[in-house]
Order: sequence, then structure tokens, then C-alpha cells
Amino acid sequence: MKLPQTGGCQCGAIRYEITKEPQLVYTCHCTDCQRLTSGAFSLGIVVPERAFRLSGVEPRPLQRIADSGRTNIRLICPHCGSWICGMPRDGMHRVRAGTLDNTSWLRPTRHIWTRSKQAWVTLPQGDEVFEAQPPV
Repeated sequence: MKLPQTGGCQCGAIRYEITKEPQLVYTCHCTDCQRLTSGAFSLGIVVPERAFRLSGVEPRPLQRIADSGRTNIRLICPHCGSWICGMPRDGMHRVRAGTLDNTSWLRPTRHIWTRSKQAWVTLPQGDEVFEAQPPV
């Protein structure tokens, strides 16, 4: 993976740059992510807050209650509705990996909320697997 990595929303109104290697690449199989992505799971990366810079239009916050019971705020494009990232938590940003310009290097090694995963999804042996929210 080459740095910096860049990405943005579907319409291009929001762009971002990542200047440090992600600490984690993961999939989330919760029913919320399945609905939001219209797919079997969402794909995310965890990057240090100081290594993530948004540019373009101001993202719109979208608040929801997660399956874990925690209130989450997602930042979405006000024009096209693309989900870009969440608010920083514990000094880290959780970025929707599908919004990267180059996704060829992505390989998830953690899978969360697998109790909701689609039956046809097979998880690689050796990866971290959590039936619900993993411990911090």
C-alpha cells in the first residue's frame, strides 16, 4: 500500500486523504451495515485521527443506535448520501473502505457481528471473528 491513500463520496463533493497505514481492516456483518450497504457486510479501516483529513463540502451527521446499543454518528455526503466515516473515537477514525480510490490492497483480518452474517459468507481461518461487538 502506498501513502497517502485518497478517497471520497460517490459524487466527488467530499474527498479525504489518509497519511498513515490503517491499524485494522475489518468487516461488519450487523444488519444495520447490511441495510446501509445493500450488501452482506460493510468494509472498514481504522486510521489514526491525525492521519485522516476531509476536504470539500461539510459532511452531514447521521445519528443512529447501533446493534450494540451505542449511539453512533456517521458522516455522509449531503448531496449523494455516501457514508464516508464515523466521528473519531479513542483517537481513531473508522472509514468506509469502499470509498477509497484504490481498494486493491484491502484484506480484512477482523470480522464483527458475525452472528448476523449471511449463511453463504465464509470467513478465512486465522482471522479474528466476533459474534458481536469486540472488546476494546
